[in-house]
Amino acid sequence: MRNNVVAANAGETAADFASLMVDVERSGAVEPRVAALAAVRDGVITGEGPTTAGRIHFSRCIDAADTALIRRILRAEATAPVTRVEADALFDIHEAAIERIDGGAFDELFARAIAHHALATLGQPVPARAAALETALADWAQPLAPDGEIAAWLKARLSRKRRHDGPIATLAAWVGAAAWTISAGALDLAA
Repeated sequence: MRNNVVAANAGETAADFASLMVDVERSGAVEPRVAALAAVRDGVITGEGPTTAGRIHFSRCIDAADTALIRRILRAEATAPVTRVEADALFDIHEAAIERIDGGAFDELFARAIAHHALATLGQPVPARAAALETALADWAQPLAPDGEIAAWLKARLSRKRRHDGPIATLAAWVGAAAWTISAGALDLAA
């Protein structure tokens, strides 16, 4: 019940968000991380709220402070691979942001986190979460063609957003290069 209350109040005030971040950094539980990622998404969408306080933030934009906060959330007390619910929250942030002004840092973090989730779900060995999020994909991810449920999930999530540059190209290269085709701005999973 507490996690539902925390999730519902995560974006209301700076104090609420600070309390949520204490839960994120102490508990290791997925629910507070997802609530914090949702608050970041809301700040990206509106350019306002506790995750953007004290700085100029344009709506629908990811900046370096957003990316640093997302990295902090994902790394806090997390020992397991990136979960589906966290990966979905990252996709929601990716879809919410039209512009990136962080030098590509979010796109790299996004691609690494999604690859970490996908490869772990497929039973492939992956490094510890913190190492995976800070290390180039080429240094730990082996190209692999996803199949079944993970392929369907990736196709559904990737087809929701027309932006298929940076992170999508990286995902195509490291999570199933043989399975992806990109043509005319549309991304389809080859059968």
